[in-house]
Amino acid sequence: MKFTFVSLFPNIVSGYFSESILAKAIDDNLIEIDYANPRDFTTNKHGKVDAPMIGGGAGMLMSPQPIFSALQSIKSKNIDTHIIALTPVGKKFTKNDAIRLSKKHHIVLISGRYEGIDERIIETSVDEVFSIGDFIITGGELASLVVCDSISRHVYGVLGNMESLSGESFEENLLEAPAFTKPDNFEEKLIVSEYLKGNHGKITALKRALSLYKTEYFRPDLHSKIKQKAKK
Repeated sequence: MKFTFVSLFPNIVSGYFSESILAKAIDDNLIEIDYANPRDFTTNKHGKVDAPMIGGGAGMLMSPQPIFSALQSIKSKNIDTHIIALTPVGKKFTKNDAIRLSKKHHIVLISGRYEGIDERIIETSVDEVFSIGDFIITGGELASLVVCDSISRHVYGVLGNMESLSGESFEENLLEAPAFTKPDNFEEKLIVSEYLKGNHGKITALKRALSLYKTEYFRPDLHSKIKQKAKK
């Protein structure tokens, strides 16, 4: 599977893939990472890639032409591309999106800068628009990396043991139950005793109960969905 990052600052992105699981996935040819810098495609005689917003507003906006030309270049080399823009005004990215998108062959991630990108890029060239949460960050590179990482985990072979994906948070809208390792007693905090007794049936039931409690406390929105589903 291939990911192409459309970014004014590709060096911010590239370092993330030099270590750990995704570095190994690249070495094993399970995923491929590529970059396209809109600066390389601008026709502006001064090499600018941003401009003031029409109608007023603070800050600058990424101009449409460099991004559009970059995307056209990418699509000319790859028949099957799925283009995603990251913006705070997009649909919230979820685990189900990650699973679905892991079946794609080539995903292009547009990282906005300044006050974002010209809306006409979204209208003419983008397949999906996502947000990673209700907050603002300095640039879209972090958001693009989050989406890429989440999708990559669901590409067969990337995690080595795909069973690692089962029981993760957001399965059935549940957060994961508390997890522990040795020692049994740390800073006078004890592991839940049932975890130590080896009765896997009871442990499974307890973990589900703890997941429900945790979800109700931290994510009442998800807990409400669970209750609604139970009523049907």
